[in-house]
Amino acid sequence: MHPKEYKYEKNGTGRMTKLQLENSEIIVGVDFTENKRVNEILNNKANSSFLLYPGKENFNLSLRNGAEINSFMGTNPCIFVLDGTWPCARKMLKLSTNLQQLQRVSFDNEIKSKFIIKQQPESLCLSTIESVHTVLNLLNKGELEQCETEGFLLPFEKMLEYQVECILNPHNNSYRPSTKKVIVTKDMYKKDTNRNIIFEKE
Repeated sequence: MHPKEYKYEKNGTGRMTKLQLENSEIIVGVDFTENKRVNEILNNKANSSFLLYPGKENFNLSLRNGAEINSFMGTNPCIFVLDGTWPCARKMLKLSTNLQQLQRVSFDNEIKSKFIIKQQPESLCLSTIESVHTVLNLLNKGELEQCETEGFLLPFEKMLEYQVECILNPHNNSYRPSTKKVIVTKDMYKKDTNRNIIFEKE
């Protein structure tokens, strides 16, 4: 997790994801090349480590069946997720030579991010919690995971609901105005009714 995200975003989606997953942890930093905990995980021969990051040459979970996913990821996969803004994530990957060497996994995204409060590079770019939710569903489908994900996004959705309400009703006593200009309309937000994941923060 990027240090800025860790220090300033107390309700960030990386923290929400960590709270949803028992077998996960947050590692804070920018360059993880010499990070003791990261290298401890990478050097553990019992683990198969991967990096969740978009790219054309990645192992696409959306296009693989259960047998292919299990064969590729092994019995004890550890998935590293770069948690921070997209510019921060790119910087983290550029500096971390150990993470650059990992096999990458990705997925085909056909939904738009619900994170309307923050601007994404593209409409199909997802937040950390949305990305992990998608991966878990694909691993469930491939029978590499057996976990319930129905309410996984609920904290995220509740946070967005509260943030939108604050913007639409700025006179609420609990609302503290931001210096950033955010344009929100009432129809922009619609409410929808055993793993190793490591979040790397800069």
